[in-house]
Amino acid sequence: MRLTHAIVCPPGDNFANGLTTSDLGPPDLALARSQHEAYIRALEECGLTITRLKPDPRFPDSPFVEDMAVVTARGALITRPGVECRQGEVAVIGRALEEHFQWIGAIEAPGTLDGGDVCEADGHFFIGRSERTNDEGARQLSAWVSELGWDASVIDIRALSELLHLKSGLAHLGGRRLAAIGVLARQLVVQDYEVLRVPKDEEYAANCMRVNDAILVPAGFPHMAQAVREPGIRVIELEISEFRKMDGGLSCLSLRW
Repeated sequence: MRLTHAIVCPPGDNFANGLTTSDLGPPDLALARSQHEAYIRALEECGLTITRLKPDPRFPDSPFVEDMAVVTARGALITRPGVECRQGEVAVIGRALEEHFQWIGAIEAPGTLDGGDVCEADGHFFIGRSERTNDEGARQLSAWVSELGWDASVIDIRALSELLHLKSGLAHLGGRRLAAIGVLARQLVVQDYEVLRVPKDEEYAANCMRVNDAILVPAGFPHMAQAVREPGIRVIELEISEFRKMDGGLSCLSLRW
């Protein structure tokens, strides 16, 4: 099914005050905004209509809208982020989604769920059990996708210090194709898929995105950009250095359906 819409939120003046474990230095705000605009243009080139939210000065992490919801063609689910300081962001996302979805569910306490821990792949939902997504959040999401006629499986990534979210190391490339870092590629739960192993020195690029007839890949990872190429699919390389400094990746910056 083709994607038609996306929600995004540009970086606000306090973007550098957001959460990060990176040691890459503070982000350049002007450059981050320029990179974000290029990202939006790429989504538009792929055929998506964009809803732009206004940056909220209370929430420096608000450009990472993917964590706030799980969106599908059949319904949307508001999450309950695993970091308390981000939980206030869901209200704005919920109002934006109400304009597009009649049925919107929500993760309830004590469940926590970050959207970055959810990878939908051809009707199956891989759910990362992480420091941000707990067992109850994963259970509620599994029940919700079951109501929509799909299924789900949980991958525990808590022992993998290199992964903040599941989608930091796993992406759906379309059909039965996945891209995964080595440690996830070895998980039995993904063995029914054709798995492209991300080169060890390019693992950041595992967070790539299939958007209709294109795959968006972070710039600066030539082996990964070449590996995802296939007939009829355009590869778009995007600079995303300033969001990497804040533990973000390509998929984090939009909600797409």
